Amino acid sequence: MLLPRLSALVKAALDGGTPYVQYRNKSAPRALRRAQAAEMLRICRGAGARLIINDDVWLAVEIGADGAHVGRGDAPGGSLLAAREALGAKRILGVSCYADLALGEEAAKAGADYIAFGSMFPSRTKPGATRAPLEILGQARRFGLPVVAIGGITLENAPQLIAAGADMLAVVSDLFDAMDIKARAEAYQKLFAAAK
Repeated sequence: MLLPRLSALVKAALDGGTPYVQYRNKSAPRALRRAQAAEMLRICRGAGARLIINDDVWLAVEIGADGAHVGRGDAPGGSLLAAREALGAKRILGVSCYADLALGEEAAKAGADYIAFGSMFPSRTKPGATRAPLEILGQARRFGLPVVAIGGITLENAPQLIAAGADMLAVVSDLFDAMDIKARAEAYQKLFAAAK
């Protein structure tokens, strides 16, 4: 059900060492989203990577994905605790915290496995997104969870995010618009290896 080109793009990113893929398609009918997510899960499993479903905890549970990422109002009943309960202890719960440390604290108390902040830079995929200051990445480390930076990330600006405290980077355009996706994914992995 995925377009062959999309499957090839994701496989290239996985071949480059991408450890997580997030499936997001909020506008498609549920049956199509389920079929696409299941195929994406198959591709990720084949590469030893994890699949996170964006904004749909129940779809993550239904297809057996590795977890779900929720933003404002996306958790079942609007409750992060309900999302954690629905996913169970073994699935990953990621939470968008935008530019708000209070949301990070709330996510940590609800049992989140990681917290995401951004948009760190102007983003083509979410042009109207709230901008988060760079220092929020270091400040968020006090919650004891992995910190993800998102929004407008490129290979050129990624090192400052890692230096500021990001444990992971959520990258879309800079990865999938690259001429050589596998090489670009490998380059991101090298940034983290160099930072250790």
